[in-house]
Amino acid sequence: QVQLVESGGGLVQAGGSLRLSCAGSGRTFSSSAMGWFRQAPGKEREFVATISRGDGRTYYADSVKGRFTISRDNAKNTGYLQMNSLKPEDTAVYYCAATVSYYSDSYYRGADNYPYWGQGTQVTVSS
Repeated sequence: QVQLVESGGGLVQAGGSLRLSCAGSGRTFSSSAMGWFRQAPGKEREFVATISRGDGRTYYADSVKGRFTISRDNAKNTGYLQMNSLKPEDTAVYYCAATVSYYSDSYYRGADNYPYWGQGTQVTVSS
């Protein structure tokens, strides 16, 4: 079982930056691949970024590539999403998710791969 709590959301002007944190509890956080997803009003939840549990392999959605960076600190049971050059279209509720992964270099883009989810944190980017 993995419990996840996001923090760090807020209101920022276009071009600004935010860093989201995802605090995990439970013995399996360090054994889990992580992902960040977002959902804007009236839209479906969409994949943002993912990171493997062991060697830090990452994968990003094209819409955030070069602007967002996913990372994790297993010693602190915490994952991060550094968001730079924010745009109004990045406005959404951001969710972190985790899934226990047998392979240290595996990551997952599909929301269906993740059984554990945080409650979400609102990010609003003003123009």
